[in-house]
Amino acid sequence: MLELVKPPEVADQSLNLSASDYNLLTDLYQATMSACYLNENLAEIPASFELTVRRLPDKFGYLVAMGLAQVLDYLQNLKFTARQIQYLQGTDLFSHAPTQFWRMLEEGKFTGDVWAVPEGTTIFANEPFLRIEAPLWQAQWVETFILNTINYQTLIATRAARLRDVAGPDATVLEFGTRRAFGPQASVWAARAALAAGLNATSNVLAAQLLGRQPSGTMAHALVMAMTATQGTELQAFTAFHRTFPQAALLIDTYDTLAAAQTLAEKVNAGELEVPAIRLDSGDLVELSQQIHQLLPEAKIVVSGDLDEPEILRLRQAGAHIHGYGVGTKLVTGSPVNGVYKLVDIDGNPVMKEANGKITYPGRKQIFRQFHQGQVSQDHLGLVNDSAPEGQPLLQLMMKAGQRLKTPESLETIAQRTLDSVQSLPADVRSVVNPVSLPMQLSTDLQALTAATRRTSKTA
Repeated sequence: MLELVKPPEVADQSLNLSASDYNLLTDLYQATMSACYLNENLAEIPASFELTVRRLPDKFGYLVAMGLAQVLDYLQNLKFTARQIQYLQGTDLFSHAPTQFWRMLEEGKFTGDVWAVPEGTTIFANEPFLRIEAPLWQAQWVETFILNTINYQTLIATRAARLRDVAGPDATVLEFGTRRAFGPQASVWAARAALAAGLNATSNVLAAQLLGRQPSGTMAHALVMAMTATQGTELQAFTAFHRTFPQAALLIDTYDTLAAAQTLAEKVNAGELEVPAIRLDSGDLVELSQQIHQLLPEAKIVVSGDLDEPEILRLRQAGAHIHGYGVGTKLVTGSPVNGVYKLVDIDGNPVMKEANGKITYPGRKQIFRQFHQGQVSQDHLGLVNDSAPEGQPLLQLMMKAGQRLKTPESLETIAQRTLDSVQSLPADVRSVVNPVSLPMQLSTDLQALTAATRRTSKTA
């Protein structure tokens, strides 16, 4: 048995995480419930939990499932270290836990199954798009990490897919959100989800390295101001930057945007300078882009500055002459995806939550998707063994007995699935202004099980 130790009086304030640290990235009640289950001889009984979203964020007609790859990595590598167990022992919170609890953690690893829709699949409210089938304590312990990972990456992937949809297939759309993301880990996950949902590149150098991509970016106003102050003119700042990065986009709105464009145009027309691209970060982007295109017809125009899907749609409809968009704050922040993770079956017994406004459907379920002329027409929610399934099943077995069944997919594969899945939706569902969501139908078998489970719980 491991020796009891007290938590250190002076904690490590660096908070730099390694993969093994994720074992304790959980809410306390997951650990306390696991200890309670063991004390009541319930820890090892089979349980099924499903992840669903109760409602879509405002003005969203769909979601794009993302984050499964990180969940599977986490589950496959779940193994408690001696130091982590000693920390829990030293908190004194578990003084009444059975001694077997520590042995369970020492020997513990994830041994369950995972069913999920492939990343890049569009889903709707109240559809379970991930299910964990495992011994009760394991399925309980992993809830927090799964929700943290899936909720955030699904939000980013959905926004990225909507951005790609409104910008069109030919526009360059870049992820610029690192400085606004909710922490360093979130910034890497945001970049990954954005690329997997169809964006072209990220400015996050670490994320690009980890994902095997080339980062993309331009320049900041600071360079223009610094070089103007030390070298004399804004033009000298532009030419200095191009000496080192001749293909880079020049940021021309530090002072007078049109004056800068006119100066560049004079140099281009005189054959003294090439300007492959410029970037605008402020001002009337419609009018400025049109005027700059007249001055510099060969230059690509990239815009940024608190852009989102409705704004890009407005720019396009207003006739802006824009080739690319850099999207940051409103991509990596915004209304959260409120995914929840609920018990639906315990030891073969279907269960459900009946709280007002938070009802869950009992039993292990499957999403059956119907198509008409290549377009999604209806989703049916049924049981895994439904007697009359209607449509194509979406959830697939991704992990068996704690081992992944498939090699990780490339970002290109996931991005293509995202594109295909979004384009298969009706136009009013894809709208970013006033979208509607597809209605979901419950199968006859699921309706019957729901009624029976509700009656049982009320009479018990």
